[in-house]
Amino acid sequence: MINVACGIIKDGDKVLACQRSHGMHLAGKWEFPGGKVESNESPSQCVIREIEEELGIVINVVSHLKPIVHHYPDKSIRLIPFVCKIISGQIILKEHEAFRWIGKDEILALDWAAADYKLIVDNGLKP
Repeated sequence: MINVACGIIKDGDKVLACQRSHGMHLAGKWEFPGGKVESNESPSQCVIREIEEELGIVINVVSHLKPIVHHYPDKSIRLIPFVCKIISGQIILKEHEAFRWIGKDEILALDWAAADYKLIVDNGLKP
């Protein structure tokens, strides 16, 4: 089981969604940004590090949501979500193809990675 921390980064009533780049696993799918938890860090430390590495912004963790487990054909992940706010910086895509700020009514219009979709449904993020 791979532990993956992700950030549900809020700006008012919108959340940040990022599209996976070509060449990445699940290319073209949308996700909440984040990454694998390293052995020397907590999930909350991981999400802060990953967001800075991937998007060039500094965030703080406001709260956490219920983790979900998802089994892809080639791996199983525990997706650990955190609600976050941007403290500083401007988004610079270093790994993703695109990003969008989306409202709750738009969230299901995106083609989400399966684990992120499960996170949305299980945590009541959809309308």
